[in-house]
This record gives sequence, C-alpha cells and structure tokens, in this order.
Amino acid sequence: MFTSFQLEAVHHTPFLFFTGKGGVGKTSTASATAIALADEGKRVLIVSTDPASNLQDVLEIELTNQPKQVPGLPTLSACNLDPEEAAASYREKVIGPYRGKLPESVVSNMEEQLSGACTIEIAAFDEFTSLLADPAIVEQFDHIVFDTAPTGHTLRLLQLPTAWTEFLEESTHGASCLGPLSGLGDKKDMYSSTVNVLSDKEKTALVLVARPDSSSLMEADRASTELKDIGIKNQMLIVNGLMGKHQWDDPIASAFYSRQQEALRSMPIALKEIQTYSLPYVAYSLTGTNSLRQLFSHVEVNPNAVTVDDDESIEIPGLIEVIDDFSKNNTRVIFTMGKGGVGKTTIASAIAVGLVERGHKVHLTTTDPAAHLTHMFQEERGKDDLRISRIDPQETVESYKKSVLSKAAEGLDEEGLAYLEEDLNSPCTEEIAIFQSFAEIVGKADEEIVVIDTAPTGHTLLLLDATESYTKEVSRSKGEVEDHVKNLLPRLRNPNETSVVIVTLPEATPVFEAKRLQEDLHRAEIHPKWWIINQSLSATDTTDPVLRGRSVSEREWIQKVHKDYANKTALIPWMSEEKIGYKKLMDFSK
Repeated sequence: MFTSFQLEAVHHTPFLFFTGKGGVGKTSTASATAIALADEGKRVLIVSTDPASNLQDVLEIELTNQPKQVPGLPTLSACNLDPEEAAASYREKVIGPYRGKLPESVVSNMEEQLSGACTIEIAAFDEFTSLLADPAIVEQFDHIVFDTAPTGHTLRLLQLPTAWTEFLEESTHGASCLGPLSGLGDKKDMYSSTVNVLSDKEKTALVLVARPDSSSLMEADRASTELKDIGIKNQMLIVNGLMGKHQWDDPIASAFYSRQQEALRSMPIALKEIQTYSLPYVAYSLTGTNSLRQLFSHVEVNPNAVTVDDDESIEIPGLIEVIDDFSKNNTRVIFTMGKGGVGKTTIASAIAVGLVERGHKVHLTTTDPAAHLTHMFQEERGKDDLRISRIDPQETVESYKKSVLSKAAEGLDEEGLAYLEEDLNSPCTEEIAIFQSFAEIVGKADEEIVVIDTAPTGHTLLLLDATESYTKEVSRSKGEVEDHVKNLLPRLRNPNETSVVIVTLPEATPVFEAKRLQEDLHRAEIHPKWWIINQSLSATDTTDPVLRGRSVSEREWIQKVHKDYANKTALIPWMSEEKIGYKKLMDFSK
C-alpha cells in the first residue's frame, strides 16, 4: 500500500504542476492541494492551462484569466487561462498597432495567418509564460498550482518553450504561420526563463496523477519519461481513487479492488522508482471546497454513514441499441467524443466491432496523440472487414512536409523555398498535417464506415473549429485544396452521413464538460445524436457501501443527461472485466 498523500511533499516547492491522462482526477487533486495549502495560511494561486478546463466546476466559481479569490478562502485565488480569450487578446496585440498604418489587404493577410488553431495554442502559452515571468504575480503567492491539460497537451505545452525558442532563433524571414514575429520576437528571454524555471527542482515539482488502472499508469509512465527528457526531473506520482476496505462478498467490489491491485502490480518499472502516494476512492462527488477538504482527511468510510435509497433504476437502453441504430441507418462517419478518460476508445472499438458483426466494412481510426487502439486489440484483429489505423503525428508531419516541398519546389526561387521550409518548421505544422490526414480518411467513408476515436475534448474542438481556417491555410501552403478538405465540414454537418456520440461518466465534471462540448458542436452546426453514459455503478447490483454511495450520487447526473441534454441516451454498467480483444468487444456489442 502506498503512503497517503501528505502536504509535506510539496511544502518547499513554489510551482506545482499536476498532470496525467484525462479523467484521472487532476483537477480535484490539484484543487484539494491548493485548498489544503491555503488552510495552512499559505498564499496560493491555482491556474488551469487546459483548453477543456473544468476548474470552475470543481471550485463552483466562475473564472476568467485574471486571478480571483475563492469565496471562504481569503488566501486562495484561481484563474483559468482560456485559450479562446487569450487568442483574441493575442491577435489584437499583434495586429492592432498596424491598423490604419498598413494597407487593408496586408492587415487582412495578418488576420488570416492568426486565425487557426495554432494561434490559440500560442496565445495560451504566451499567457502561461507571462504569468511565470511576472514578479508582480509570482511574489504575491507562496505556491502556484497548475491544473494542466491531459497528458498530450501538457507535453506540448511544456515543450513549447524550447520549440518556440529554437524556431525564433532560426527565423530570418519575419513572418510565418505565427504571424509577424514582432508579436513574439521580444519574448525569447521570457521563454528561456520559463525553461529554466520548469527544470529547476527547487522551484518546480511535477505531480503525475493516475488512476489505479493499466492505461492510466502507462500514460503516466510515458509522460514521466518525456518530461525527464526535457529536464523536468523533480517528479512524484499520486495514485488517485485507490480502494481500501470493501465488502468482500460483493462481486463488483471484489472485481473493482482486484483490477486495481493487478494494475498496480504490473505498473511500469520506471514509474515505481518515483516517490508514490495514494488518495482514496470516495463515495461522494468531489466538487465544492468542503468535499475537497475531506479528500485529504484520510478517514475511512463508515459503512453505516452511507445512505442508500431504493428508487427504481432508470430505464435507459444500452450499447446494442446504439449500434443497431447506426447499422439500420447506414451511418457513414461516427465520432466518439468526450473528456479524456471516459472510455471513448473502448466505446469506439465496440461500435466498430459491432458494425462489422452486422455485416459492414469498417475503418476504426484515432486522431488522439495518446491513442490506445493497439492496446485495445493487441494481436487479435478479428475479421478482414475491420481496418484499424492511427494518425501518427510525427509520420504525418514528415509526409506533409515532403508533399508540400515537392509540389512547391519547381515554382519557387531559393528565397521562396527557404521561406516555405521555415514555415513548415514551426510547431503548428503538426496541426495542419493531422487535419489533412483526418480529412482524407473521412473522404473515404463512401467505401467503408469510418469510426473515429477522437482526442480529448480540447483537441477535438481545436480540430473541428480549425476546419474552415485550415482550408485557407492549406490553400496558402500547397496552392490547392483537395475535394476531401473542401467537403469535410459540410459532411460533418450532414446528419444523414455523420453521427457524433458523446461519451461521459455519471459524475459532475464529465457531464459538465460534455454539455460544453455539445454546445460548441451546436455552434458549429453539428448535432450529437447519442450520449453514452459509461461505467455506471448505479446500473450494477453492488451492495458495497462505498460503491453504493457513489452509485446513488450518479443518479442526479444520469437524469440530467437523459432529460436535459441528450437527444438519445444509452447507459453502460461498470464491468468486472476489461473489454480487450476482438472477441470480448464482440460480446460487449451484442
């Protein structure tokens, strides 16, 4: 058994970064830490750098990108570095000084260059580095706690100081997809300072948060290794949601406990070398300061203190009805979307296998940098009618660069070719390249049903929001726009061709996040057909006090989804056995 997490572990480090696979409880753990430090009289700022932030839901307070005191906690402040807000501010900061001074066509071109997803990320990073480099803010607080994004985004965020510094040092042409370098060039010293702060073990501690399950621990191991490689070596691991005492004669509780213990036994060796702590699996929802304080109390649950109502279960269809619906209507493109850690990959895989078993030819793919499709199927690939792929960022970028350069080489002089090569070396090229591959796969949906296991919510929104601006970007870079790029957004908006499945958990934060995702999709004229509520304990017959307590708290969120948010709802119970391999996924989909 790991040592329960103690505040002494972070007392002497001013900057604390919480990171890990989406859905592991980073926000609640980071918030509980910030509250506990504030209760000791420390001056604390908690900051979200996640494009899909849910910090305000956990703290039950509306947040902006400016620090705001949390009610009832005079020494705790919080802010949310909202990428959209930051991008708008960044665009005006870069373009504003040129309005009325340069021809309108030049200003319009600058606006176009700053219209893509890349600008959103640059702007969020700019705010992040500005905060760390601002003595007026840093000196106000004893600790700054960063509730960071899911692992893929976190790695990108923490690697950006080096990436952008190198890019700026090598730049000679003055403009790229970043827009005029005047917007960034004077900040190279600040970026360098940020790298130094992140690598200084006296200033920065990285807190890897994981659930006691194999995929979460593998992701934490990958994050740990990659962050060590860029100099962030002061690391600790918190295993969140670890089940202790439970009802041994309850099959669900025993399976729940056994699965956790097996995952811990098979934990990657390198991860075992990190100082590891644990936090308990609790029966209550981790929203609001009182609940978050209780998380660090380390008090065992009294079974008699958990009240269980005997209301009838909510009658909601299961996964089979979802697959039957897609099969009957011959839906050509199916997305699984939602907050990281809700089970999108498992659901996407089960839908794909179910459709194959119903006689369809299916292509299952992922745009998630932290994809787990290989883990899902292992060596068991099933029927020939199922094709599995992954859009690999590194391979896709290299292929994209070669394609652009080969097509452009004949029509450009040496100076023009140097400009294009510089443009393609910027970090935002990855986003453009992945978008191209994504559009190409969807373009083949006439030949096969395409099931897409998408990235965590923030990345998904950036991908979809970028559709129209990428059409402009691709046209500028390649001189042409393929039909599958032109047709992508209309196809995504056509309910006769495309269906979005929002996957969530029966808990406050995943439901709030899914609701925001649906609202953003509606603005893009994309209307999800199904919500799938995954891993529901209320759909089991568990009698364990802690699990029953959690199942009772689920009902509020199941009702809210079913009655208020979803067009159609499906409910999947928590299962004793992970559905890995074609045969188990086939059984799951029947």
